[in-house]
Amino acid sequence: MFSVSENKSYKIKDWVKDLQKKGRFTFSRNELMKVFPDLKETAIKSALNRLVNKDEIVSVWKGFYVIVPLKYASRKIVPPVLYIDDLMKYLNRGYYVGLLNAASFHGAAHQQPQDIFVLTTPPALRETKKRGVRIIFVSRKEIPGQLLKSFKTETGFVQVSSPELTAADLIFYQKNIGGINRASAILNELAESISLDSMRKEFFSNVPVVTVQRLGYILEVVLGQYKLASGLFEKAGKYGCVFQYISLKTGKKTKGDTINEKWKIHVNEQIEIEE
Repeated sequence: MFSVSENKSYKIKDWVKDLQKKGRFTFSRNELMKVFPDLKETAIKSALNRLVNKDEIVSVWKGFYVIVPLKYASRKIVPPVLYIDDLMKYLNRGYYVGLLNAASFHGAAHQQPQDIFVLTTPPALRETKKRGVRIIFVSRKEIPGQLLKSFKTETGFVQVSSPELTAADLIFYQKNIGGINRASAILNELAESISLDSMRKEFFSNVPVVTVQRLGYILEVVLGQYKLASGLFEKAGKYGCVFQYISLKTGKKTKGDTINEKWKIHVNEQIEIEE
């Protein structure tokens, strides 16, 4: 960090350009105030507003700004995956990119989702939307670091759920992504990226047993992924999962429904996979 008090001709816009030259694309208001300690708050606010109005920076969170790289200037939208790691560090939160976005990283998505799902620990963060791009925060009790993968981006790195954790999350958070049919459709594409070798103690320690049951049932009965389902069943037993009878779809009556004894599932929902 440095101060520019001695250089009156050096402006905030100059500093922002210099940041970009150094390969940085985010900064905080607090950082800016330390660099320009002699500037009044009104002057800083005006300078930032001018840069925002020129589409040179975007305010994606209170006190946190993203510099718009030249390649995205015409669209005036910066993909959130490029700055989410910096934002979460600014918020001092553990996180990972998950659900539809994680599936995309692993090559399993019909379309590139416009929204980004970020799983983070409580207290809950409010959803934010800037220029048509939403950051949807999903609360998770703990961030399972051993089940994450780091992907390189244009601006650094981003933490993403592994294919195995992504599969479990698609089932557990199905309501967040449009329901069990959509979760199953994405899981169908994701299946080839799932590794049974990666389903170790850490996986079963961080995934609810009911999710393991529903995941196994969908893999086997709905998607025909028999080898994967069989391996999951064996691993679940090895790591102490005790199955109890549950419904496939929560909140729906199960009386008179077919029961899958292997996964102990009341089949109270017919899953249809969209082609």
